Amino acid sequence: MSNLQVICIGEALIDKIINQSDSNFKNYLGGAPANVVCALRKLHVPAAFIGCLGDDDFGREFIQLFKKLDVNIDFLQIVKESSTRIVKVIRDKFGDRSFSGFEVNKTNAFADEILDKLLIINNVKNLKRQFLNTKFIVTGTNLLAFSKSAETLNFILDLAKNFRIKVIIDVNWREIFWEHSNINRDTQLKKVKNFLHNADILKLASEEALLFFDTNNPSEISKVLTKQPDVIITSGANPINWYINGLQGSNEVIKHTSKIIDTTGAGDAFLAGLISRYYLDSNVNDYSKITENIKFASVCGLLTCFGEGAIEQQPEEKSVYKFLNDFGP
Repeated sequence: MSNLQVICIGEALIDKIINQSDSNFKNYLGGAPANVVCALRKLHVPAAFIGCLGDDDFGREFIQLFKKLDVNIDFLQIVKESSTRIVKVIRDKFGDRSFSGFEVNKTNAFADEILDKLLIINNVKNLKRQFLNTKFIVTGTNLLAFSKSAETLNFILDLAKNFRIKVIIDVNWREIFWEHSNINRDTQLKKVKNFLHNADILKLASEEALLFFDTNNPSEISKVLTKQPDVIITSGANPINWYINGLQGSNEVIKHTSKIIDTTGAGDAFLAGLISRYYLDSNVNDYSKITENIKFASVCGLLTCFGEGAIEQQPEEKSVYKFLNDFGP
């Protein structure tokens, strides 16, 4: 395996998971890009995180976690004037979750939305040096809801165009991030859809595919985007449809008798599992091998659901292979 890294850009936040049955709650470190970078490290993929945290206890917890997992945080920003975002997550008896808003913030903005382009520019020589050793950039679309973080994200991606880095985008559409953006819904959707033209690899849920493209056919979506990316569409317990390296297929979702405890972060673990396969070989054009890679990623997502929190339950590679050996094919 090469030593090229994957850089994840975006929000690191707290999932305040509230059980619908008893109203008890517990805080977990989360946020899709942070989840992905941690899952990648557990799968032995070199990875870095670019984002912004508050100078608070939660921010310090994230730093400890990143250091424990050996995540590169050279470009992690810490701001004293804001706090790490807390998302309220309602979980039902089946483990499915819904987002009910954010904890009240005493400042005008949460830390993730004030990711600062000027700090990146001041250290741009080192970022370019990192880009020389970067294979993939992974990001979502939530940073686009805020002018400062959107500007920073677009600056980083524009800079990355000068390097041979593939961009992976997980749409991860979360309407609550846009509630105070003063942008009407049509403009929000247009802004996100335009951003997706950056993708070399695009992951989206079936409802997101229909929302942004009026189809959940991955090859049709690929055709209308500039880079004609690989497209992977998930749909809960329904089959995963994909269009990868010119081949189109579908994988049944792996079922298991173990009780699903918490689905938070399952999609992020799935994406990390898939990236780990791309990391080994991004030019696979064998149908059975692609199917095998999707299956590996699916197990990463499934194992994450067997306990609480997005990061705590993420599997290591050996656990995924053990599951496949015990419960395959």
